[in-house]
Amino acid sequence: MTFKKTLLFLCAISFYSTYAQKEGYWDKERATTREIVVSARDRITVHTEDLPVGTTEIVYRITLLDKNQEMTNSLVSMLKAIPDPYGIGQGSAGAVFLMSKISGDDQCTYSIFTSNENAKKYVSDGKTDTACFAQLEPVSKDAKRLSLDKSSCLKENTTTIWFGFESKNWLLNQKIVLEVVPWVDTKLNRGWNQDNKNEIISLCKTSTMAQKMANSDDFCVCILNKIIKQYRYSEFQKLLAIEKTKVYKDFGNACYNDADISKNVYNDLRTQIAALLKKEKYNEAIPKLNTIINDGKATATDYSSIGYCYILTKQYAKAIKALKEGEKLDDTELLVKLNLAHVYLLSDDYSAAKSIYKKYQNQNVTDSLSWTDKTKLDFTTFQKAGIKSEDYERVLKLF
Repeated sequence: MTFKKTLLFLCAISFYSTYAQKEGYWDKERATTREIVVSARDRITVHTEDLPVGTTEIVYRITLLDKNQEMTNSLVSMLKAIPDPYGIGQGSAGAVFLMSKISGDDQCTYSIFTSNENAKKYVSDGKTDTACFAQLEPVSKDAKRLSLDKSSCLKENTTTIWFGFESKNWLLNQKIVLEVVPWVDTKLNRGWNQDNKNEIISLCKTSTMAQKMANSDDFCVCILNKIIKQYRYSEFQKLLAIEKTKVYKDFGNACYNDADISKNVYNDLRTQIAALLKKEKYNEAIPKLNTIINDGKATATDYSSIGYCYILTKQYAKAIKALKEGEKLDDTELLVKLNLAHVYLLSDDYSAAKSIYKKYQNQNVTDSLSWTDKTKLDFTTFQKAGIKSEDYERVLKLF
């Protein structure tokens, strides 16, 4: 019957591993194996070997042996048959399978602690109120799995845990074998836990590139992923400040040029620009438009917008230059044409302005706004901004 149960468990392990195998490994090099002797009615604590970075689970086994008994197989060797910890938690069968096939007649209670101070206190007074786990019913053998997400005994930065044992033999010493094997997550083993990742994201969001974006989440995650792939956390921390700056800059440029992120960046900028134009903050809109232009991502509409801003800040030469560039990109964009007519008018070149106003007067600048109505709106905006011209009425009489 026992053989059938074991076979069934191994089959279940194989099934679960196929569909839910985790990326990691049992770290036998950092496994703990301690054979300890506890005096009659005494208490003692034993700490594990240092748990490796990225430990997300541990499996432990406790076995009490009689004087002449020896362990027949180690916990490490048994875990070779289990590709990952997933199957161990499937009911009590996992624990039964991991337990030693032999044990003595003696029994003990045990508790687990997350600090040396609490472990020492337990030895002193026997209280388990500070334990993260306490087995108060005496046992001769036991085996359990502790995981990061389900046990308070294991945290992201846990490096050591302490096992406290209390002998229930009132006359003789007890021999206890403690075995602890950590499961190491391959990704977390690089040292990048949640706090470390948030540190990178926070720094990224203060960067000049991120400040250009209404939502820099994708951009900063892109940088984070590149850093994680290139460096272990401990390696990244050892970089000089100037080296870290270069890493941010290089990865930032790579992410900034990513097609999807780049598209979102410039769309965000255009959204910000539209809001500034609506608030008549033309001086603030110009640098953002120049960012798009200097990055080679400008459309004819972007050139039209910066030309419009230059007009409203009375920078007519710059307006003409920008609008001419817009014409090169799209000679059919009528917003560019209209702003070019405006700047000629305000630069006292009525003749050049008139020919443009007349040429497109029967067309729409957008799908719902006519050339004539847009001209009237712009003249009203110019006058409100203190930009005066005796030729406004002359132009309107052309229509």
